[in-house]
Amino acid sequence: MLAGQTPGARARPVGWMRGGQGGFVLNRRLFVKAASLGSGALLCGFEDAAWAFQAERLGQVSSQVPFVNEGPVQMDVAFGSELDGRLYSSLDGIDEKSLVTPEERFYLRTRASPILPEAETWKLTVDGLTAAKRSIKIAELQSRERALGLHLMECAGNTRAAHFGMISVGDWAGIPIAELLKEWKAQPSATRLMVSGFDKYKQRSATSVEGASWIFAFEELTSAGAFLATKLNGKPLSPDHGAPLRLVVPGWYGCTCIKWVDRITFVDEGAEATSQMSEYAGRTHQNGSPRLAKDFLPANIAHAAMPVRVEKLRGGGKLNYRVVGLLWGGNATITKLGIRFNPEEDYVPVESLRVPQTTPWTVWSHTWTPTERGRYTIRLAVMEPGEHPKRLESGYYARTVEIEET
Repeated sequence: MLAGQTPGARARPVGWMRGGQGGFVLNRRLFVKAASLGSGALLCGFEDAAWAFQAERLGQVSSQVPFVNEGPVQMDVAFGSELDGRLYSSLDGIDEKSLVTPEERFYLRTRASPILPEAETWKLTVDGLTAAKRSIKIAELQSRERALGLHLMECAGNTRAAHFGMISVGDWAGIPIAELLKEWKAQPSATRLMVSGFDKYKQRSATSVEGASWIFAFEELTSAGAFLATKLNGKPLSPDHGAPLRLVVPGWYGCTCIKWVDRITFVDEGAEATSQMSEYAGRTHQNGSPRLAKDFLPANIAHAAMPVRVEKLRGGGKLNYRVVGLLWGGNATITKLGIRFNPEEDYVPVESLRVPQTTPWTVWSHTWTPTERGRYTIRLAVMEPGEHPKRLESGYYARTVEIEET
């Protein structure tokens, strides 16, 4: 136990600051400093040594085995426009040294409208059940921004067709909502906040409906550590990423992280669900599609895990395989993550998993020796503690490979 640490408390790695959900996020200044250290020791701890030992024992990576049944799709390049615009982030290169997604590869679910107003003229309107209506210039909000650490964002529609590339981690700056709520005096009947964004487009969408707003209970926003973001990875937000102002709700799906925020409205328990809430009701695991916003469950990202690459390791005349993957979501530390390669097998613990998890997503690895050629489906499960996240248990993030050499 560290000096001054209470019994049972989690040790905080040097350079990390507390995030909105009790986890830890890396201080940007120390992150840059760590990245400049050739060894990467500050960021990775013993993981570099462990991977080096594994490489020496099992051999060197000779190639990767592609996932099958996922279809061809353009990765790391923005395509389409407006509500039909997308960018899928490739995950196969992630390791302990590349936790942050570069902003040019940070996933996109919707791209900026060509009729979006200029950032310099932007104003945020605060109205509804509040003591006084406000109109706040973007420069005033930008003057209050501060570093808020690393946070993961995942689209509720992150699918196999996108190679599960609608997920990214960014280093954010902005203004905490809790801080603003103390200043914006609500009327006694106000219990919730509707956050809305600019939502006008030139073209009709083939994949989505107009309506960019979500309604939250005050406590939901404050407990999540929600904030109005102004910067991503040290740079002002790009138009596609919501410039000049977007909402970030750590631990919630990206559909709640409204882009181009231009209005915040205080509402009461009778507020009806917005069109965006209704559109994403199924994908955020609601009980049907409630009419009232108060009946919506928090759109939390539960624990999830998936493989991101399968490596061939050759050495000493032997062939081994190493599965490398990600673990993210949830609030509690996973002490044992299970993996299996076909439905007839029992789950076995993943060999290499950082415990406790202290970053927005955690890289894990597992050595695998297939007994014969053929097709295998890699599936993960939480073994300890005994949690049952819906997506993970349903096999949502399962991925398949064809083994041609053993």
